[in-house]
Amino acid sequence: MAISSVNATGFASSFHGSWGTSINGEEYATMVAKTTPNMVRVGKPLRSGPMMGNVNEGKGIFAPLVVITRNIVGKKRFNQLRGKAIALHSQVITEFCKSIGADAKQRQGLIRLAKKNGEKLGFLA
Repeated sequence: MAISSVNATGFASSFHGSWGTSINGEEYATMVAKTTPNMVRVGKPLRSGPMMGNVNEGKGIFAPLVVITRNIVGKKRFNQLRGKAIALHSQVITEFCKSIGADAKQRQGLIRLAKKNGEKLGFLA
């Protein structure tokens, strides 16, 4: 049970101290030192995961045709057709490399070049 008294303003209160003397200077400095860390660690900024998007998305001469086709056919079916087309193109590049006697490293370079060109032209929009 709280003991209340009437103070100078005429209101009843159970508070008998003053606001200024509840924590004196030394106690406050000790309390602050205990609650605040001495060092603040700053980590590396968070990186988002690798993006699989196309930097030229929506650009390129064939991009509008690709987008219209994707909207008509549907995204799932379109991605299946795109995957088949990419696989077929990779097979053509592989057969070409076999016919001219290029090694696996050169073949991989040609496939990467085809992907870059496809992005620039808008086939991967």
